[in-house]
Parts: sequence; C-alpha cells; structure tokens
Amino acid sequence: MKKFLIVMLVTCAAILNPAQALAADAWAIAAEALGVLAAYKSTLHEMLALGNNVEAQMAVRRQDREQNGVDKNKRDVELVDSVMTRLVNGGQYELKVNSLPFVWSVNDDEKFNAACYPMNYISVNRGLVRNLGGDENMLAAILAHEMTHGIEQHSAKSYAQAVAQSLGAMMVGLNVDNGSNVDWSKFSAMVDYSIAKNINVPVEYEADEGGFYLMTSAGFNPGGGAAAMYRLGYYVRYETTNVLEFDAHDKSDDETFSGHPDTDKREAKMAEFMSSYGGGHVIVRKVDRAYKVLIDGREIFYSMNMGDDPTSAAINAYYFAGGLSKAFHDYDSIDDWNFRREGNQTDFLNDDFAYRELREISRLYNLGDKLKAAVELAYKYESPRTRQRIREADEARKISWDKIKNEADSAKAKAAAQLRINADIYNDHGQGELALKEIERALRAKNQDDIAECLAIRGRAKAICGDYDGALVDVDAAVDKDPNNLYNFLNRADVRHMRGELEAALEDIDRALKIDEKNSIAYKLQAEIFDESGQAEKAEESYRKVYDLTKKNPRAVPLNYLEKIDPKAAEKIRKEKEKEKADDKS
Repeated sequence: MKKFLIVMLVTCAAILNPAQALAADAWAIAAEALGVLAAYKSTLHEMLALGNNVEAQMAVRRQDREQNGVDKNKRDVELVDSVMTRLVNGGQYELKVNSLPFVWSVNDDEKFNAACYPMNYISVNRGLVRNLGGDENMLAAILAHEMTHGIEQHSAKSYAQAVAQSLGAMMVGLNVDNGSNVDWSKFSAMVDYSIAKNINVPVEYEADEGGFYLMTSAGFNPGGGAAAMYRLGYYVRYETTNVLEFDAHDKSDDETFSGHPDTDKREAKMAEFMSSYGGGHVIVRKVDRAYKVLIDGREIFYSMNMGDDPTSAAINAYYFAGGLSKAFHDYDSIDDWNFRREGNQTDFLNDDFAYRELREISRLYNLGDKLKAAVELAYKYESPRTRQRIREADEARKISWDKIKNEADSAKAKAAAQLRINADIYNDHGQGELALKEIERALRAKNQDDIAECLAIRGRAKAICGDYDGALVDVDAAVDKDPNNLYNFLNRADVRHMRGELEAALEDIDRALKIDEKNSIAYKLQAEIFDESGQAEKAEESYRKVYDLTKKNPRAVPLNYLEKIDPKAAEKIRKEKEKEKADDKS
C-alpha cells in the first residue's frame, strides 16, 4: 500500500498541473477502440474504492507531510484552515456516497500550487499562500477549484485513463488482450508521465466553474476567481524562475502545447461567471494597464495600480465588481442596498465579508453617490427576465445537489454500511469531527443496516470532540437498541474510559467478551485501562491475549509490555527504531 500511495502523490488534480480526466462515456469509447476498456473500467473501479478508503486518506496526508514538510508559519496554516472550514461547512455542494469528507494540510513546498487527491485530501503549498499574499478570496477560489476536482472525482478518472493510455501504447507491441497478462508494476513511470503531461482543458474549466459557485455560496467575493487567475498569470509570466514549474505556452492564447487552459482565458471565464451571477449588470474591462468597472455600461470605478504592486489594479477592480455582483444577485431592489448618509459620504450594504473591498474602495474614492445613481438606474430599467434567470440558475444548482444527496441517501446497503465503517475508522484515528460528518451520512441512508452501531460510533465521536454527556446518551441508546453487538459495548467502554469512568468501562468490556471471548480489540482496550490505573500485571495478561489473538503481531503491543511477552520481537523493533532515527539525522 505504501509504495502505491507514494505513486499517488503525482496522480492528483492540481490548479497548475492538473490531471487529465475525460467524460466517462467519451473515454470508454476511446478505450474500447484501443482494446483496453476492461483495464480502464477495472482501474477506475479500484481508484474509486481507494477514494473511499479512510486509511488511504490518512496515509497520503502523512506521506505528504513527511515528504514535503509542514509549513512552519502559523498564520499560513490558520488562514488555510479558516478558508477551508468556511468552504467545507458553508459551501453549497454534496458528496457522492463513495467520497470521503475533505481533509487538508499546508506543506512546506514553495511552488505556487495546491492539489486534490482521489481520497479528497487537499495539499496546499505554502508557496500558494505566500504568492497570493494571504488573500482569503483568491485562496478560496483556488481551494474551491480543488474541492470541485474531488467532488467530481476527477483524479480517479485521470488515473484510470492514464493506465489505459499506457496499456494501449504498450500492448501494441506486446500483442496482449485487455491487459490481462500485463505486469502493471512496470507501468508506474508511464502512468505518472501520462497524468503529468496530458491535461484536459474542459475539466479545468469545469473545476473553475464549480469552484466559483462553491466559494460564492460560502460567502466569499465573487471576484476572487478572476483575481486569482490574474495573479496566477502574472506569476507565470514575470515572477517564477523555475522553468520546470510550468509548461510555457508558445503563444499567449495557445492551449495545445501542454493542454493547460491559458490563464488569460481562465480569468475571462471567471469574470463572465461573476458578471452573470449579478444578472449581467457588472463587468470589468481592461484599458491599457488599468481596469474599468461598469454597471450597465456606465463607468463607476477606474482602477489603477497602487504603490509598487503591479497587480493591484486588476485585483481591486475584480473585488469591487465582485461585491456589486453579489448585491445584484442577492437583492431584488435598491432598497435592500441600504444606501445611507454617514458623515460627508454615502455608505451602503452591510458588513458582509464579500462586500469588504467594495465598501473600502468606495469610501477611499468617495464613490457612494455615483454608485447609488447607477444602481438605481440598473433596477429601474432591469428586465423582469433578469431576476427570473438569477433565481432559475440558483434553483437549478440546488436541484442538482439535491439529486446527488438523494442518490447518496438511497444508495445500496453496502455503500451505506461503508459510511458507518469510515466513521469508525476516523474515530480510530482520533478524527472525531470527520467521524461525525460520515456517521450523519450513514444515519441518513435509507438502507442503513445497523442504526444501533451508528449511534455507538456517533457517541464515541462526540466523546473524542469533548461532548461527553451527548456521547453517553448515544452509546446508552446503542446498547439498549442492540445488546447483542459487542462493538456497542466496546464503544460505550471507550466513551466511559474518556469520561474517566474506568470501572464502568471494564464492565462493558467484560460484557463484550461474553459475546466473543476472542476479540483482540476488547483485550487491548482492557489492557490500556489496567495500565492507566496502575494494574501492570493485569495489563500484561490482557496484552498477552492481544498478542496471541493477533497472530503474534509485535506492533499490537506497547514496547514495554512486549519486552516481557516476546523479548526477541521487542529487541528487533528497538533496533528498527534506532535505525530510523539514524536515517532521519543523516
């Protein structure tokens, strides 16, 4: 698994070097023509399964942090955590039943990039945060783009396509049918190259569009996407000194050299989304090195570069326009804008985060009266169809997400059970919040086959998150609902353990062992409680049973007890740890 996951580090959908992913039906036709349809389908199935594997998600995060380091700047990490939390909890989207909740980390790579892996792990380079100047709206646009790759499962499709491409190329010479006799281990290098170089432009536009609506629904400025693309384009042209960081285009509008969408075109697309979001009232127009913001053709703001920042004209224009677009989208009349006189200026709207730059720029240049007049005319001459189109678009997105949610809730019993299993594994990793997200999906599932165990798992998750009283309510309900499931007792034992009720926890473990006296998990929890309470002899006895029941797995027992149970195994592990420390120092 470890070797495969390391390979997976390059098979992710990234903002700058994204993986290729064609529509399934189009690629099925191509794969069939190459004689590798079976390989494509098989690999896609395996990749989707990997994308629903919590252990794989945790392993990839760990390996990313080990290989690329962890950003030591506390502000970078807090900023990404804040933006991702707002997107994950406040954005409009739904996960497919076989997709995991998002996790993320900020690594120590200086490149201007971020990536989403098949198991919905988002790796954010510190170079991305720094090169965006810590700007929340631009960061939200890029991270929402990455989330869209995960939501649409682009990375899984990319890997399957790359494998099929590699097989197709190799089997021409090998004369092997459907890849059944091919040694797949030989294809890792070809697959990695295929994914890195074959980039599908429509999918990147799909992620841009999905990211736009995700970040705006989470309350970020609708101009953030266009601003991020402008900032990216400027970086590519004038700032990066690493010639290998990006594939340069032969021409400014060339999309064929590397297949990556030209940043100017992506910027224009994001600006179109922003304008359409506000009913088409607001547009941004470039004039030489300056940018104009217009409402229905009337110039409102002429944005020029400020100080030494050569990107400020474009970014300020997009944020000014983005705030206007949000207001036109959200409000049906000028009354809702709340234009008011404050001192010698006209202020408007409210303290909503998305309006921050709009109101700051308006105050700086005293644009309130000019803006009020333009907004009044915009509503006066607005076609009734404009409001209708805005609401229809909103409703269409809602219906689309509701469909995915309903499909997940109506999934077969096996998929529903996997949600429960995923939550349990998150608990094992101490990830209570993620366990709660997954178990709520499991409880919603119409074909869930074990509600009692779901309650027990939810109770343990609550305890991990510090809600000990709520946890006890759930685990008590689980035991009452199904007293024949030993795991309900073990989950309650763990909750009582976390509550400091050790005797009650041991009683639950005894009840679990009466159901199955050969359950290693029960003995392990029992041993931990004995050890914690100073009963070393009893702890050793329980750990001996763990050792025997796990087929003498030395990693299942703490080293201080393993020394008594199997001294040779303990000595071997000690030497391995010493070697690992020596390797780390070298």
